[in-house]
Amino acid sequence: MLSTAVLLVNNAPAQLLPARELMAFTLASHILLVPFGVALPFITLLMHHRGLRRDDPVALQLARRWSAVMAVQFAIGIITGTVLSFEFGLLWPGMMGRWGDVFGLGFGVEAWAFFLEAVLIAIYLYGWRRLKPWTHFWLAVPLPLAALMGAFGIIAANSWMNTPQGFGLDAQGKPIDVNVQQAIFSPMFGPEYWHFVVAMLLTAGYVVAGVYAVGWLRGRRDRYHRLGFTVPFTVAAILTPVQFMLGDSAARAVFHKQPIKFAATEIVWKTDTHVPEYMFGRLKSDGTISGGLKIPQLDSILAGFKPSTQVTGLTSVAVADRPTVVQATIAHWAFDIMVTIGSVLILLALWYAWSWWRHRDNPPSRWFYRCAALAGAACLVTVECGWITTEVGRQPWIVYNHMRVSEAVTSTGAGSLWATLGIVMAVYLAVFGAFLAVVLKMRTRWRIADEGSAAARAELPPETDTPYGPRSEPEPTTVGAAPHGGSGHTSGGAS
Repeated sequence: MLSTAVLLVNNAPAQLLPARELMAFTLASHILLVPFGVALPFITLLMHHRGLRRDDPVALQLARRWSAVMAVQFAIGIITGTVLSFEFGLLWPGMMGRWGDVFGLGFGVEAWAFFLEAVLIAIYLYGWRRLKPWTHFWLAVPLPLAALMGAFGIIAANSWMNTPQGFGLDAQGKPIDVNVQQAIFSPMFGPEYWHFVVAMLLTAGYVVAGVYAVGWLRGRRDRYHRLGFTVPFTVAAILTPVQFMLGDSAARAVFHKQPIKFAATEIVWKTDTHVPEYMFGRLKSDGTISGGLKIPQLDSILAGFKPSTQVTGLTSVAVADRPTVVQATIAHWAFDIMVTIGSVLILLALWYAWSWWRHRDNPPSRWFYRCAALAGAACLVTVECGWITTEVGRQPWIVYNHMRVSEAVTSTGAGSLWATLGIVMAVYLAVFGAFLAVVLKMRTRWRIADEGSAAARAELPPETDTPYGPRSEPEPTTVGAAPHGGSGHTSGGAS
């Protein structure tokens, strides 16, 4: 985020700061839900498949409960995602008015994906106990694909903003001769998309596993908590080194396609070879770097695999065409935090892999579960840092090298935008509070069911047995009930 002083120095319109703050707040809030919208369907179906293939009622119980959380999260994501969609047109009419015909298809794809995902989630929830087990499962298989399609749409739009192509310009600078295929598959699309998708899977895996890691630390050592931890954590642990390589590839793509953004994230002031790498540190207005850990030649080596690689510096373009020193420092810190957390997560994944290789079991150390419990929160931080790096590093451009943020901003008065920001913050606080309250209420009901307290069950509403969907008939208590219902009662309790 920028300070008011920086904006005034650049003669920016007064409404630019509140417009950016409003967009930043809503995007930062929405992105916290995206990992679960994109990845939780896959993890849930993975557990569902395990339950059916192994006739495992505990796995089916976990899948069913996760599907309920998935539905609540999706409802909240619809709210925050819709707000973002409106903000693109209301806050940045200059961009949408001029460039909407070029890259707007990505938003259309995302909208259709949201609609399809809503239908599939409804079918999946309703199908418990009403469809044959494998029919129910296969009807839900398109659900993760719909989530990936939504990610496809938004990343197509964002990658185009970073590396715009697929159009010509007329004498007035307006886009003509639009090539939709080129606009969607821009140079940064591949690196951004796969880096984003794996980040979502990894984050959701660590967050879900973290919930059961906390239960393990509190003494809940039953198979329910063990399985709830092991499956999502294994997914995340496998993807952690993959993500590190994808992140490295994405950074190198930025080096080639957006050299000034790369210079900002690495706080490189002058174009040179044998450029050192700075871990953290602050870029000053004279080009010097205050603080941080300096590693000689490493930046050139990482960019081109040899010390003689030339890295473009911020001063290679005019002051008006590059991020400010404040923006560069913000992008640099966000990037370094993301890389640091990713490196620590690799160590955690190796710890887990070593224990499985040696003992075919999770590490018994309480420190492992403490780290696992923190990993989910750390991943959410990296997701935020990734978007900060992408958006702040591109400044001052909203469409790279074609339109500045100040040219795209609305003409609405700054006071109105500040008031809107306050209202949105209050509404989001209520929405996220309601989301947390609902999830905690479901957790309480499930825990009561697991503890088998008849007195406590009697105090709950009659829908205790099914926390979602229409009222179902009482479930048979025979041994054959679970296979026909897709779920079943176990020693761990009812879903």
